[in-house]
Amino acid sequence: MGNFTIELLPERAPLTVAHFLKYVDEGHYTQTLFHRVIPNFVIQGGGFDTNFKLKPAPAKIVNESGNGLTNQRGTVGLARPPEPHAGDSQFYVNLFDNAALDPNQTRWGYAVFGKVVEGMEVVDKIGNVATGAKGPFKEDAPLEPVVIESISRVPSPAG
Repeated sequence: MGNFTIELLPERAPLTVAHFLKYVDEGHYTQTLFHRVIPNFVIQGGGFDTNFKLKPAPAKIVNESGNGLTNQRGTVGLARPPEPHAGDSQFYVNLFDNAALDPNQTRWGYAVFGKVVEGMEVVDKIGNVATGAKGPFKEDAPLEPVVIESISRVPSPAG
């Protein structure tokens, strides 16, 4: 559907950024899906191949959600199951300001580790695809596959 560029924020989420880049450098994200799309909430991907098979992602990461970054529109965070320190390769992009994903005094949040700096219109286009039951998902899966062809490092802009 197009390209978008994420600026990683290692000064605030050093473990999460290193974790994500490990998967990038290994080519883990090539031909994976954005498998979860919820309009006005998030797009999520990086864990399932184009046949809806969960890719092995054995490395788990300590939750860095208390890093001062918030789940605002355009930020990128590490998805995880209910266990706070069980994030692996899956990530999401916030389509909306999602304060409910931020930590508070009684629970862990979801760690933000980057932000979209180019191509937010592509993210929005993905966020508006038709969804429903597909593969192992009962809801919120794009009815037509939204494939991550690849994720690669790009040089930081000069400055």
